[in-house]
Amino acid sequence: MNTSLSQNIFSAAQALMPGGVSSPVRAFKSVGGQPIVFDRVKGPYAWDVDGNRFIDYVGSWGPAICGHAHPEVTASLQEALEKGTSFGAPCQLENKLAEMVIDAVPSVEMVRFVNSGTEACMAVLRLMRAYTGRDKVIKFEGCYHGHADMFLVKAGSGVATLGLPDSPGVPRSTTANTLTAPYNDLEAVKELFAENPDAISGVILEPVVGNAGFITPEPGFLEGLRELTKENGALLVFDEVMTGFRISYGGAQARFGVTPDLTTLGKVIGGGLPVGAYGGSTEIMSMVAPAGPMYQAGTLSGNPLAMTAGIKTLELLRQDGTYEKLEATTKKLFEGILQSAKDSGIPITGSSISAMFGFYLCEGPVRNFEEAKATNTELFGKLHRAMLERGVYLAPSAFEAGFTSLAHSEDDINATLKAFQESFAEIQK
Repeated sequence: MNTSLSQNIFSAAQALMPGGVSSPVRAFKSVGGQPIVFDRVKGPYAWDVDGNRFIDYVGSWGPAICGHAHPEVTASLQEALEKGTSFGAPCQLENKLAEMVIDAVPSVEMVRFVNSGTEACMAVLRLMRAYTGRDKVIKFEGCYHGHADMFLVKAGSGVATLGLPDSPGVPRSTTANTLTAPYNDLEAVKELFAENPDAISGVILEPVVGNAGFITPEPGFLEGLRELTKENGALLVFDEVMTGFRISYGGAQARFGVTPDLTTLGKVIGGGLPVGAYGGSTEIMSMVAPAGPMYQAGTLSGNPLAMTAGIKTLELLRQDGTYEKLEATTKKLFEGILQSAKDSGIPITGSSISAMFGFYLCEGPVRNFEEAKATNTELFGKLHRAMLERGVYLAPSAFEAGFTSLAHSEDDINATLKAFQESFAEIQK
């Protein structure tokens, strides 16, 4: 596979941008080698600048659930583009997408659109504090809620560990009110509430973790958090930037039957354009300016292009059989990956739900980030390179979820499984 043009472009980029990229994981540091520079995408495929084609399981990190550049989405965008790219004023498209989100997501009675998942999580953190009058928040190790200072926290050992900054430039005072617990550990959360009476504004988590690989909630975990937060006068927040409209039309909360107080969304609801949103009950959301005193604003929020792409994407997802197809596609892929690894004598564990999957190259089970660290990252790097050589693009990290789309055909899945079979056999030598 010739990647000389990718290499030249990336070499030039390193003098122009930190690490040569606009977002760190794209630099391939955790898998080795140089990144592939994309030229175009369509359906389930991505082409690099050297003309190599890849079956893509990153999907722009989740938004491309209908496939890249879906013709109905792009046609809608072309029509919207003629009217302008940004208004900085109300537009009717906001109403339409808001209605669709409210109809789909159980916890949402009112919604505010923003420009990214990070922005949504920053705003919902402020809203939690404003509504409860409390400063502290509980997050879980391995759950990512964007790069806001208070969320960049390294979970310490044991329960009830105060967060320490996980990045230079984040003051310790900023994270002093961030408490951390292992995912799937209700007892740790109980201890945090006991040690911080009437001080915790809420609990925020990815209901299915997609930023530490792919970790599903154990039976009773989400339900237990719902009860604990109610008992302690705190809010429960589901960060569904990744899972929203992907593991079911109503997100993880609809799939698991647990309704949080607040929800953050992104990715799919923008159809591939920059977008985010947060929502909850009318009572809580009425705290947000201009209805209430909690200030949050954004110049490009609710811009007509993102609203248009989101509306068309959700319309496509509402068609009969959509999620059954996604579930079947992902299940076939995931089970084939497990079988190929086992055939080569490589330890593997993981899980899949609807249009998301993830695996770890270690013995299971993996219930939290600490257990996820057992995965063989060196072997994953070799696997990643072997799969690239065979025309399959996986996330360039052992700790990221994979994404399927409606555009992935049976032939694509079969070709991918053949590549996995060959790659596992190669890296085991």
